[in-house]
Amino acid sequence: MDKTTQSAPGAAPGRGAAQPDYAAIKARQQAAWASGDFAVVGVTLQIVGETLAEMADIRAGESVLDVAAGNGNATLAAAHRFARVTSTDYVPALLEKGRARAAAEGLSIDFREADAENLPFANGSFDVAISTYGVMFAPDHGRSASELLRVVRDGGRIALSSWTPDSFVGQLFKAIGKAVPPPAGVMSPLLWGTEAYLGELFGDAAADIRTARRHFNFRYTSAAHWLQVFRDFYGPVNKAFGALDGHGQALLEHDILELLERFNTADGASLVVPSEYLDAVIVKRSA
Repeated sequence: MDKTTQSAPGAAPGRGAAQPDYAAIKARQQAAWASGDFAVVGVTLQIVGETLAEMADIRAGESVLDVAAGNGNATLAAAHRFARVTSTDYVPALLEKGRARAAAEGLSIDFREADAENLPFANGSFDVAISTYGVMFAPDHGRSASELLRVVRDGGRIALSSWTPDSFVGQLFKAIGKAVPPPAGVMSPLLWGTEAYLGELFGDAAADIRTARRHFNFRYTSAAHWLQVFRDFYGPVNKAFGALDGHGQALLEHDILELLERFNTADGASLVVPSEYLDAVIVKRSA
């Protein structure tokens, strides 16, 4: 069920006197997402883009920007609704995957390389900005939220899907962070999966924030199958294993397999792992 809340005023929490080196962090992130082949995992998430497009009420003829689009799930979902779509990511190989999917479906979409923290578009260029498990990973939360607000017109919408802290994916990233600690001073991307933090990020610029907690089901033949796919193709897992020696890899493998079995609801027949996420639609306040 959707939950409607009025956003609270405020700004992103302060990060202290010492600012992280966001350029260096972003370069490492970009390399991580370019490793493996995220599209192998990404295509399984298409239902998330379709559900978010419905919640955002994307309509034919609207201008839609997909930010940190990956291989284009939300991009295709918006195009399926006859919107005019611009798909952006800072990993060119992922944009190529999205472009191939669009061509296969005969969809006309503009693909542009772009950084979520520095979008190359004029103020108020779009009716809707959308992102599924994308912008949440940009290291400077305040800047990326400001960019989303800037490129959307007054009264326009920002639609986001973000993993929640207590979800399976949230626990996965905690396991990875225990094995390979994240850069100091960078706030967790999982904060985007909480209603309170969205209120702080978007503050008085939001006329309304509507949220819905949902679950995506990872469906694989076994825990070992899931781990092999993600170790080979999902950048953060691929890079984490690559950064560890043999002992560290064995410990991380053990922790992830244990996590998968703990969340598995398939009674051993296969693997079905629900992971909670937060859908949010933020309406930009008119000036």
